[in-house]
Amino acid sequence: MAANKAIDRCLRVLLVDDEPLARQKMRLFLADQPDVEIVGECEDGPTAVDDILRLRPDLVFLDVQMPGTDGFAVLDAVRPEYLPEVVFVTAHDNYAIKAFEIHALDYLLKPFDRERFLRSLSRARATFADRGDGALGARVVQLLDRLDAPMRHLTRFVVRMGGRVYFLRAPEVDWLEAEGNYVVLHVGKEKHLIRDTMCRLEARLDPGQFVRVHRSTIVNLERIKELRSTLDGELMIVLEDGCKLAVSRGFRDGLQRLLDEVG
Repeated sequence: MAANKAIDRCLRVLLVDDEPLARQKMRLFLADQPDVEIVGECEDGPTAVDDILRLRPDLVFLDVQMPGTDGFAVLDAVRPEYLPEVVFVTAHDNYAIKAFEIHALDYLLKPFDRERFLRSLSRARATFADRGDGALGARVVQLLDRLDAPMRHLTRFVVRMGGRVYFLRAPEVDWLEAEGNYVVLHVGKEKHLIRDTMCRLEARLDPGQFVRVHRSTIVNLERIKELRSTLDGELMIVLEDGCKLAVSRGFRDGLQRLLDEVG
């Protein structure tokens, strides 16, 4: 059997799974692998987001189903800044498996044994030997893009506040505002800054709930209290909390159609 090409440094690995026994099992399988360094372990999505961006692991063994979020939301959150290679770990043999086979480095279906786990590790070694760091994560991007539409809409945002990371449900957001290379989420009197673009978020959000009313503004339809015409013929949105937002002419028709549908 031909040996895999060697990599010139240790493979830095992060383990993400809400089950302690699953993490223990993976840690045990990696214990006798001299070219692997376990840089951390996570049991939930927000911690995984923080550790991926902070530790920059080469490879993540990522649980798909976790309480409060899922592996896809984790990858969506880190995608603008950094994407490692991923081996998905799942207990469900469902539609996503075919996508994993096409786009992910590999996937592990629970319960997996040592032989199957080490086969995934071998794939990772070969990938890092054959490809430059600049190309890493390409398959993951393709997977996320494939799952983006029409399979699912963005249901939560990852925000950082007070040194911690947590998930914010999309329906809780009143409106979104572009700010350079970032987007501001307005939630009542709170503001949260995330690294993303308005165009990408517009494509990901549920079009039945969120509508773009300006080049720099997206509004939650459920937060609209009334529409007003100004003296100069412009259209203005008044939200439930009294916030006033301008509607540019190019987005009027789309807003009116949605309001007619929900009305």
